[in-house]
Amino acid sequence: MDFRETMISRRTHLGISQLDLSEMAGISLATIKDIERGKGNPSLKTIDKILEVLGLEIIFEIKRPYKQSS
Repeated sequence: MDFRETMISRRTHLGISQLDLSEMAGISLATIKDIERGKGNPSLKTIDKILEVLGLEIIFEIKRPYKQSS
């Protein structure tokens, strides 16, 4: 599940409208709609604000490239 799908699913589960999420996160309604339509490229700060309202957090995973032994 990608960020867009997670955002829509969690927002719907919590019964929060796009307008409510916009107001609670301090982000424009247009930005919320664009993200849910898969358009735009939200900043990490915007994503963090949305996830905070939705009760989620960002987890980074860094993987090393696979190396074959010689």
